Amino acid sequence: MAKVGTMALDGGDPRLADKEGQFGGQGIVAYTRPQMRALHDPSISFEEYYYFAQQTRAEEEDHHLASSGQTRGIFSTIFPSKSGNGVEEDSEEKHRGSSMPDVNISDPDRRASVTDQEWTNASRAVRTATAGAVFYLITTDILGPFGLPYAFATTGWGPGVALYTVFGFMAGVSGWLLWQLFMGLDSYQYPVKNYGDLAFRLYGQWARYLFNILQSIQLICSVALIIISNGEALSEAVKFKLCYAVCCLLWGIAGFFIGQIRTLQKFGWLANAAVWINLLIIFITMGVAAHSPPLYSAAGSSAGYGVNPALVTADANGVFPPIQHTAGLPDPSNFGASVNGLMQAVYAYGGAMIFTEFMSEMKHPHDFLKGMWGAQLFIYVCYMLYGLFMYGYQGQYLQNPSYLGISPYAWQTVGNVLAMISALIAAALYGNIGVKVLYNNIAVEFFRAPPLTQSRAKWAWAIIIPVYWSVAFVIGAAIPDFSGFTAIVSAVCILQFTYTFPPFLHLLFNIKKNALRSGEGFDPATGNIVLHDTGIRRMIRGFMAGNWYLNVWNIIYFLGALATAGLGIWAAVENLIVVYAIPELNAFGCTSPLDVSG
Repeated sequence: MAKVGTMALDGGDPRLADKEGQFGGQGIVAYTRPQMRALHDPSISFEEYYYFAQQTRAEEEDHHLASSGQTRGIFSTIFPSKSGNGVEEDSEEKHRGSSMPDVNISDPDRRASVTDQEWTNASRAVRTATAGAVFYLITTDILGPFGLPYAFATTGWGPGVALYTVFGFMAGVSGWLLWQLFMGLDSYQYPVKNYGDLAFRLYGQWARYLFNILQSIQLICSVALIIISNGEALSEAVKFKLCYAVCCLLWGIAGFFIGQIRTLQKFGWLANAAVWINLLIIFITMGVAAHSPPLYSAAGSSAGYGVNPALVTADANGVFPPIQHTAGLPDPSNFGASVNGLMQAVYAYGGAMIFTEFMSEMKHPHDFLKGMWGAQLFIYVCYMLYGLFMYGYQGQYLQNPSYLGISPYAWQTVGNVLAMISALIAAALYGNIGVKVLYNNIAVEFFRAPPLTQSRAKWAWAIIIPVYWSVAFVIGAAIPDFSGFTAIVSAVCILQFTYTFPPFLHLLFNIKKNALRSGEGFDPATGNIVLHDTGIRRMIRGFMAGNWYLNVWNIIYFLGALATAGLGIWAAVENLIVVYAIPELNAFGCTSPLDVSG
């Protein structure tokens, strides 16, 4: 392989070092340029990541102020304009022809011809999303709002409100922690592309593998859940005259086409539409629930049935029990059912799992907090009011998703049709991120496939999307209990990414950052890392320096989230054991779970 001096730009510093870097299993006696590093090179230190991140943040801020002259407000975040196509190359560099060549940069031999400017421009080119787009992407959620009434029906007024408030605030805190991690570890030279990259740069390869596996599971399960919920909605809309398996399969096939959208920028306006569709569904179901009885015929899949079947079982005359509400838990003896219901509320804050992907495609990631806090406030206020209202009118008969539980067929159909459109957009978003995680961490890293920014990757994307949606259909079709499925996904995956992992990562990040003293860090002239001390002494000093109280809080937060996750997994498993004890309907047959006559 050519020496760094032969690859450097004219007038560039070869940055020689007396320390070997690691690349593709080969030793290189020199400082290796970022584009010549392995995709996940363990020899790159935290200090080097942090140094380039500070450079990138300064450049982004300068470009942002020069291009806009002012910061964006909340109104412009929620109602964004169509202008702005991302960070553009410097005009001088454009003139010099420094655009990224159409080469497969997954192949280290091909990257040898890529200049430093071309490498950073390639990173700039994919950063096109705005804070407004992030607001809508975070709130493009079909399972959050329509699972929350079910959560209130299994927890009661007091515990439901208290827990949803705590979960909402802590989800915002987690978003802030992830933002700090991204701002301190991402750069044009070493872009952070997903949650697993944050774990890798702090804890190593094992953490990256764990995060990527869990994230892939959550994303494909989210797509599977939406395929099944849409299948149920369609079967109800056609009065069960179409085979249930076909109802579900149609949505899997629809994903083959809408999943071809590759960039989050293009998802922005679809996500915008999905949010307003969700609000319309909320208003329709609230209005209908206030003027009509619940769908008693579907009581077997209601929240009350999960807590205590006697709450929704008709007497000998076919008369169902009256609608009931509780200030506390509806049945303290069945604590597991209430925990399962709570896991439905956790879904409303499950977006943190893909916050890193959103930030990686933002042209000014500093604005992420505006979109994130706006989305969390929107989710908290709107979803809370909706959940309490629906619980007030339908009590223990609430369904999951809630729009399936209104009784007038005409309005039921309107809600179902709108929900199916909104859910398909959400599923396409989850599938988009899920395929990117798999593609970047398997195809690119192990098989040197071209990155998705390259034109040749379009064909790979077109092939992978149908396969991904087909697998999601099979997973969802095999799970008989929708609420049980969402509970286990929430406890195993969503709760970890939203509440457990952010403090776990931020603790080490804060220690390493606070441990840096004047004169320490990455030396760009030589590529050396200068540290005055190492080991446990340095870790203790980093823990106690600066905002030490944040480190203490991270430990408490992490342990509390871990305990909650354990409780959720126990309750979900206990519920699934009960469900699987008797034969259940699934999407491989023609009878819909909502069709009691079948």
